[in-house]
Parts: sequence; C-alpha cells; structure tokens
Amino acid sequence: MKVMIAMSGGVDSSVAAALLVDAGHEVVGVTMRLWGGESDSGCCSVSDVDDARRVAQQLGIDHVVFNFSEDFEATVVTPYVEAHTRGITPNPCIECNRHLKFDRLLERAELLGFDAVATGHHARVGTDDLGHRVLWRGVDLAKDQSYVVHMLSQQDLAKVMFPVGDLTKDQVRQIAVDRGLRTATKPDSQDVCFITSTGGRSAFLGHRIPFRTAKVVDTDGLPVGDVEALELVTLGQRRGLGLPGGGPKRYVVEIDQDTATVVVGAEEDLATDVIEVHAVTMVDETQRAELLGRTVLVQCSAHGEPRRAIVAEVDPTPGAGMVLEWMRPETKVAPGQSIVLYELSDIQVIGGGRAASSR
Repeated sequence: MKVMIAMSGGVDSSVAAALLVDAGHEVVGVTMRLWGGESDSGCCSVSDVDDARRVAQQLGIDHVVFNFSEDFEATVVTPYVEAHTRGITPNPCIECNRHLKFDRLLERAELLGFDAVATGHHARVGTDDLGHRVLWRGVDLAKDQSYVVHMLSQQDLAKVMFPVGDLTKDQVRQIAVDRGLRTATKPDSQDVCFITSTGGRSAFLGHRIPFRTAKVVDTDGLPVGDVEALELVTLGQRRGLGLPGGGPKRYVVEIDQDTATVVVGAEEDLATDVIEVHAVTMVDETQRAELLGRTVLVQCSAHGEPRRAIVAEVDPTPGAGMVLEWMRPETKVAPGQSIVLYELSDIQVIGGGRAASSR
C-alpha cells in the first residue's frame, strides 16, 4: 500500500513512519508548513521540519514539505481571531486537524495517488459487526487523542491510519530509542503553534484586533471592576480579571458582548442542566437520528473527565445540532469549545460539535 505519513517532527509520527516501513508499505513522509509567523512553541518550527526530514533519512524514505500556510491562515488563524471578537473560545488545534491534517492532506494524497494517509495520533480505527468503520480511543488513555480527531467520517476513516494507536507512549519512545531515531527523547508539543509563550494570546490578538474595555458586575448587577480586553475573557475564568483579593472565589458566569459586561459569581452559578451543541459531525452519519433519548458520555476538553448526558433533541440534518441534558448539574462550557460524544463503554467515538450555549 502506498501511504503518506504526516511527520510533524515529533516522536509519535516518527515511530508511526517506522512501523509503516516495517509493515512493508511504500511510505513517503510529508511535513506541512502551516505557520510562517513568530513561534516558540507548538509543532510548526523550522527545527521540527528538520527533525522530520532527518528521521525520514534514517528510515530511508522520501520526505517532502507542503506549504499550506494560506489554508492555515484562512481556516484556522482567521476564524480564531474572529471568534474572540464574538465572545467565543475557539479550539484551533482541532480546526487544524479538521481542515489541514485531514481534509487538505487527504485531498492531496488522493491527487498524488496514495492509498492512505497516516498520522501519529493516539487513536484507533476499527470496524463494527455491520462492517461500518469506528473510531476508538488510543490504548494509552493518558495520551488518547480521539477527542481531537472526532470529526473523521466513514469516508475519512477508510483512508486514515493511526499506527501508534495500539501502543503506550512508553512503548513508542522505546521503539524510537531502539531504532536510534533522533526524536526519541523529544518532548511533546503542548501549545498552539502561533501563540508564543512570551507574548501569549494577548499579544497575538492585540496585533490583529482592537480590544474593548468591559465593566465587571456581580450577579446582582453591582459593579465590581473593569477588564481591559473583553475579547480575552472566557466563561469560567477566575484569574486575570483585576478584581480585589480576599473573600470568596469569583468566576466569570456570563459575558454580554452587546453591553460589554462581564458577570462574576460563585462556582455554583456556573452550574447548568443542559448544553446546546452546534455543527455536530458523526463518525457514522446513519446513527444521528438514533441518538435521540440515548445516554452518552460527553467529553468537553482534550483530557477532561467524561460526563453522562441524555440526548434530548437531535436535528436529523447532517452537520446540524443537538441538545444534551446532563444527568446531574455540570459546569457550563465556554461557547466554541469542542464537545465530543462517546459510547458508554468510553472507548468508541460517536461524533462531536461545538458548545453553543448553556441554559
């Protein structure tokens, strides 16, 4: 099989490439050049490209670089900036997976005659009793990345491979050591590639959009302070609000964009029984309508604890939304964050979308 392996310059994709070579596939390593601006973190640095190229040399496979920087700007960076102007907390790494690491790369692979695209994600692809493709968590639950690839469809999964999904991270590193790969001890990337550790989100957005000051009030509407940048405030935030110390902890429980008002309250003021999820994609679209009334596990962050909920409303239209009722009151989720649904086994992904609002 002719396989295109996305090589980020990290140990997971390096070992994924090695395993594909060992399995006898015709393998070509590909590194995507996505972000050309300032970066001191994430997975898009010049050194990462060099690491990927050198690992490919060690494995005896060809390596090419695709410049997708314009696509990255259009589908990840620009929406990220616009979301903040609307009071939405986006998840750019998931959008990068959606638009670049899968949509764009799968499109390029098909054009070039490849049979499959592989990545170093800790996730697994399988089939059910009906022969439908399923997406499972990676074996190493501490490193599981099924949350960030939840958008993959039946058509995508037919052409996607996750060679390290059956391995623990320790096993991956041991294989890299045994093979003498230069990335064997390289730390995992943790941050958004276009947000520097020195300037942070404030510096990045401050160069692209004007910040609005906002008044901070308590749940009774009484003023308690001001924030310099409404665009940097997130639901559930506790620090960085410029409020005086002492007294009970206060959290952002509501953000009113129209009046530039931030409401702070106690932790219990963040509790909700229901969450609306927009733009839901399904691993198996034929199961969308069947979700109505089912109990599912819901994960609201990359490594968050799954919570039980009942699917109370489902729009049967592909890509539409649904309403989930929590089995017990849960903390509100910031609009824009990814909400991923799992079977009660907590292994198989059903699908996911973006948090819209909490009632």
